[in-house]
Amino acid sequence: MATDLTLLLYTAILIGFIHTLTGPDHYLPFIVMGKARNWSVSKTLWLTVVCGIGHVGSSVVLGFIGVLLGFGLQHLNWFESSRGNIAAWAFLVFGILYFVYGMVKAFRNRPHTHVHYHTDGTPHLHEHNHHQEHKHIHVPDKKANITPWILFVVFILGPCEPLIPILMYPAAQHSYWGMAMVVITFSVITIGTMTTIVFLALKGIQVFPMKFAERYMHAIAGATIALCGFAILFLGL
Repeated sequence: MATDLTLLLYTAILIGFIHTLTGPDHYLPFIVMGKARNWSVSKTLWLTVVCGIGHVGSSVVLGFIGVLLGFGLQHLNWFESSRGNIAAWAFLVFGILYFVYGMVKAFRNRPHTHVHYHTDGTPHLHEHNHHQEHKHIHVPDKKANITPWILFVVFILGPCEPLIPILMYPAAQHSYWGMAMVVITFSVITIGTMTTIVFLALKGIQVFPMKFAERYMHAIAGATIALCGFAILFLGL
């Protein structure tokens, strides 16, 4: 039995890593939203951890309830699949809406030119965008604060598909303590992989000049999140 539990623990490590790495919805939303909203690296990583806990935790709670109440695995798999579709649609809809918001913001922030005259009458062309010139007026409103909450809710809805059928139920046959060890291992690897990818990506972005894309960062973020939802729904990622 100890050998079986050890095998499950190694399986939890492998599945947690591969499941996260091959699922861009686990990290791309934080990378693009962090860049678009100018969040600090620490804030972006903190949000990644919180959403990761919600993502894994929702499946853990459901799995424990299923084991304790003796629910059939097929029923839990159906429920996980259903809420996974809801999460994917939420990604898609939120991404599309945020893309539209980003395009409107980019259009309003388009560069324009003013003519200024020096004291000697010499004209001087000055190009700027509206955001740069009036940044002190147009501070983010309170609605901007709901973005992290939207991501958190979407990640709670999104299940960890392999956790319950492949790890929790087999571990429960060993002991509740064994199941807890498997769950903790899977959670740490999943959240650790999410934050590591986000951290490396944010540091990598800082190396490359992004000035040309700054005006469209909100639109790019929305399109990326929408594509994540599309990939889950129609490509099976």
